[in-house]
Amino acid sequence: MSQATMQQVIITEPGGPEKLAYESVAIPTPAANDVLVKVHAFGLNRPDILQRQGLYPMPKGVTPVPGLEVAGEVVAVGAEVSKFKVGDKVCGLTNGGGYAEYCVVPESQTLTIPEGLSFVQAAAIPETFFTVWANVFQMGQAKAGETVLVHGGSSGIGTTALMLCNALGMKTFATVGSDEKVAAISHLTTAINYKTQDFEQVINEQTDNGGVDVILDIVGAPYLERNLNLLRRDGRLVYIAFLGGAKAKDVKLGPIMMKRLTITGSTMRARNTAEKAEIAQGLQDTVWPLLSKGECLPMIFKTFKFDQIQEAHATMDTGDHIGKVVVEII
Repeated sequence: MSQATMQQVIITEPGGPEKLAYESVAIPTPAANDVLVKVHAFGLNRPDILQRQGLYPMPKGVTPVPGLEVAGEVVAVGAEVSKFKVGDKVCGLTNGGGYAEYCVVPESQTLTIPEGLSFVQAAAIPETFFTVWANVFQMGQAKAGETVLVHGGSSGIGTTALMLCNALGMKTFATVGSDEKVAAISHLTTAINYKTQDFEQVINEQTDNGGVDVILDIVGAPYLERNLNLLRRDGRLVYIAFLGGAKAKDVKLGPIMMKRLTITGSTMRARNTAEKAEIAQGLQDTVWPLLSKGECLPMIFKTFKFDQIQEAHATMDTGDHIGKVVVEII
């Protein structure tokens, strides 16, 4: 590469979208097990917003540059890399640093872009698909014939979970915050506007009080009691966020014991390289064939240019998006 420097986005201090700025830095060099990707597009995710607000810092020793998923072209490979070569079109789950013109990605967290997908589509895949696969299918053990409830169903995570559940033979319900969002995902699920309906009541009515097997929750404390009520015997409640509150009071332990319920949760950032590699392999084996057939393609709400990062974050801040927000680099 003749170009020696690149532009990347930095967080100047915790705060709103106006705290995002650009700086020129040297293009990174891939370590032995990394690939260097010329980024053509990257996706925005809720952890990026929390990081910008100072609520979700990167681990010690990891770049403070935000960005957890990229799509682009391999321009250099580390000495131990065997699966990829210069020129390959790939997407990957980064360990940070995705908001840049070039990004280093571990080989084990990199996947070839499925045939027929654009860079923008591919950039909307890694973080959400890794998260859903790990939490709904690995930890939640959802399987064909079961019923899954997804809270936050219109988000990137939510729409991904619903599409994969549908493709793999599960019935679904989802909660969303407006009638517009109900309409937007009605082709994917039975959507419930939690502001005007009691989701526990609606699901009980539609399942003859049978409830659900798995719940993917981003809300936290306010939904705990109703979640426990809705879960069937051997049901699984999986937390990936707690936007409504992290501390639950007066939890009734009886249902957990009587129905043998499992309550668990995870963050992607805390997973090690081997765990992320296992998730990537699961996606390669089960989900990539679906994407190659044009199934489960990510829902893209809006695409921004690289110099519009503040506008892109402002869009995420509203919470009105349905699906993914993506930034494209020409």
